[in-house]
Amino acid sequence: MSIRRLPEHLVNRIAAGEVVERPASALKELVENAVDSGATRITVRLGGGGIELIEVTDDGCGMTPAEMALALERHATSKLPDDAIDAVTTLGFRGEALPSIASVSRFTVESRPRGADGWSRTVDNGALAAEGPAALPPGTRVRVEGLFEKVPARRKFLRSTRSEYAACLDVVKRLAMARPEIGFSVEHDGRRVLSVQEGMDRIARVAALTNRDLAANSVGIDFEREGIVLGGVAGLPTFNRGVADHQYLFVNGRPVKDRLLTGAVRGAYAEMLARDRHPVVALFLDVPPDQVDVNVHPAKTEVRFRDPQLARGLIVSGLRRALDGAGHRSVRRPDAAVMGLWTSDVDRHPRESGGPSPAPASLLDAQRSWAPAFAGVTGSVHDRRPSFIAPPLARAEPAAEPVPAAISYPLGVARGQVARTYIVAEAEDGLVLVDQHAAHERLVLERMRRAVSSGGVASQALLLPEVVELDEPACDRLEARAGELAEFGLELERFGPRAMLVRATPALLGKGDVIGLVTDIADELAAFDSALSLKEKLDHVAATMACHGSVRAGRVLSVAEMNALLREMEVTPHSGQCNHGRPTWVKLAHGDIEKLFGRK
Repeated sequence: MSIRRLPEHLVNRIAAGEVVERPASALKELVENAVDSGATRITVRLGGGGIELIEVTDDGCGMTPAEMALALERHATSKLPDDAIDAVTTLGFRGEALPSIASVSRFTVESRPRGADGWSRTVDNGALAAEGPAALPPGTRVRVEGLFEKVPARRKFLRSTRSEYAACLDVVKRLAMARPEIGFSVEHDGRRVLSVQEGMDRIARVAALTNRDLAANSVGIDFEREGIVLGGVAGLPTFNRGVADHQYLFVNGRPVKDRLLTGAVRGAYAEMLARDRHPVVALFLDVPPDQVDVNVHPAKTEVRFRDPQLARGLIVSGLRRALDGAGHRSVRRPDAAVMGLWTSDVDRHPRESGGPSPAPASLLDAQRSWAPAFAGVTGSVHDRRPSFIAPPLARAEPAAEPVPAAISYPLGVARGQVARTYIVAEAEDGLVLVDQHAAHERLVLERMRRAVSSGGVASQALLLPEVVELDEPACDRLEARAGELAEFGLELERFGPRAMLVRATPALLGKGDVIGLVTDIADELAAFDSALSLKEKLDHVAATMACHGSVRAGRVLSVAEMNALLREMEVTPHSGQCNHGRPTWVKLAHGDIEKLFGRK
């Protein structure tokens, strides 16, 4: 078989397969060109999720007719003034994007440098269709229509309009975060969906593009080591999400998806977050050009560091230093019952006679019931003894009926509660410790499974419907699955472009955090393959609901409640582990206890 040179149009289509995977890929290349042109305002118009239309308009430097013709040739670029490819400071530099996109769409570029006339050039799937004068303000307008329309083998593999639109919006958000000095706006099917003004500070820009509550629940990062600078914003550990789709990483202003950097973020939060929760961060790494290679992927979404451990260590140290500086800040409200004890009406000053103050009756009642008493402090700041002398009282309840024998039940009978989190039970063959939240989470999940299989989960209507604000793609995902979610007892309605109205919640969950529940379910849906039905991912959604409806750690349970939980665990399948794979109970055998005390 003889070797032959491929024709130009086929070469461009092969390059398009590497660079233009979907509408979001083409949009990324066009917006990056607009950023590199020195624009201060970039406007994006989309139609049909970007499949039917992508239009990017900027007020940058513009191109002359000769430069425009050259830009549509392969490997022609203005981003490399010399041959030093290792010193790239712009976003795009390969020179393949425009001819690749033009080879698989109807491509029109109009441009006008300042002080000159405008010019237009149209290429239809690789063939020049028209060119001539154009009227437009200084800058460039690029229009892509019918992407992959004449390449059906590629077009049939595109996802739904909503999925492609969500990917396009994510691309613009990431580039807008990296360039707070540039204004961005996005329209989809004639409706404006995103608008940020130029000149914003970094934290305000990130919050505007992710969650407006982030600014109040985050810390700024400013860290430097060996010439590498780390900046950005890190959400508090309690301001977390169910999936890692709110982690944005940038290297020299370039959005990247790098496993090394993602692992560093996970390591920095390792001791502060549960394994199934993820932080909200936007990290900007400024690295000398000779210390990083950005030319390792055709779409420039990956980078390679000369010293990867230095980059990873910098992120871990910078994040931990910033989070340590946050101190006790948290977005979770403290338990009202516990705070009520701290603010009890207790005399905090010793009597003039010098004797200790007697304890108020209400405080002694609380001490006798279940909670520790907090009294005033006497003496010096180092003397923390209470101002009254009272024997320590453990929690006790009147016995309405004889305590059942431990021999009757595999998990024993409840003897108490430790740290308001763990149930202590005595069984025939040892001591059982139960994590009340993990155990109840599994029980609620199994109840939901049985309810769904028997016709649906009963719902509890809210007296006042709750409005939950989310980004538009998340609302689209929930709206598309509203019918299936109703089978779980969660009734949702669309309430504008960026909000959902919750009319009912699963009755099994009782009272809970409706906003947190809907947000976590939206995150779970984002992680699903759209080709799968929600019922095929029952465990994920039901587990999310069950987690929100379970008994929380920190809640005081009565002896009857503890025993009821133990009895239900004994007859529930898979009750030995929670929905996240952690154990719900552990047993210390009598022999092990005897060894601890040297009796055996």
